[in-house]
Amino acid sequence: MHTHFNQVDFTLFPYEEYLSDLLCSSLGEIAYDTFVPTENGVEAYIESTLFDEQKLAELVANFNFNTKITYQVKAIESKNWNEEWEKHYFEPIIINDKCVIHSTFHKNIPLATYDIVIDPKMAFGTGHHETTSLMIGEILTMNLAGKALLDMGCGTSVLAILASMRGAKPIVAIDIDTWCTENSEENIRLNNIEGIEVLLGGAELLQNRHFDVVLANINRNILLQDMATYAACLSSEGELYMSGFYREDIPLIEAEANNQGLKLTGFHLKNNWAVVKTIKI
Repeated sequence: MHTHFNQVDFTLFPYEEYLSDLLCSSLGEIAYDTFVPTENGVEAYIESTLFDEQKLAELVANFNFNTKITYQVKAIESKNWNEEWEKHYFEPIIINDKCVIHSTFHKNIPLATYDIVIDPKMAFGTGHHETTSLMIGEILTMNLAGKALLDMGCGTSVLAILASMRGAKPIVAIDIDTWCTENSEENIRLNNIEGIEVLLGGAELLQNRHFDVVLANINRNILLQDMATYAACLSSEGELYMSGFYREDIPLIEAEANNQGLKLTGFHLKNNWAVVKTIKI
């Protein structure tokens, strides 16, 4: 059975990469789950059953940044996403000189302490986006040996896989998208990792679960909505790392963290994207 999608080709004038990132972030909030950069915009994909023309038109009309957006919609069947990433975008990437992320089709892969194989298909998380790179940078500095860890909004589960390589256990990886959970299981097998439980759903799955470390690379609105649930499942002095938002959003994130008994202890930036570290006090 083939899954049908709508491909929406966006053109931005003038085009700036950060404007395309902002558009993708907004589209993610209305169920678009795959984005392929183009010369003057982005191709965005959504399951046909979730496509809403009115929501799309309203999003474009209310995009309050200095650019004009045009788009075209066409229906397609499922693609070979490995071929698409190979053709358009996905090249091996080294993060902090310690972690290399590549796919099964890559040759001449650079050597690094941690070698992760990711075949992304429809799922987000190859390490190329700033937020994924920022989170990986944090994981590379953590002491994770024997710590229970949650990868919330796991995408490809690249964060959970690296956390496992660094000694975290047990690990739970959760996403609301079946493409992501299926792709996560494939990537976990590709890396010969055991002990990662992959679940389909949202924050409602966290009831009666407890973690020492929570990673949440989602978006600002979901983080604000679900932070209380993340905090509730953290152990005393447990750590919550959050990304998927901009530097300007840090005060909002910090204010809600304070409301939930979390203290912001640091942040890092990459091209204005942010990751914050908070501790349960």
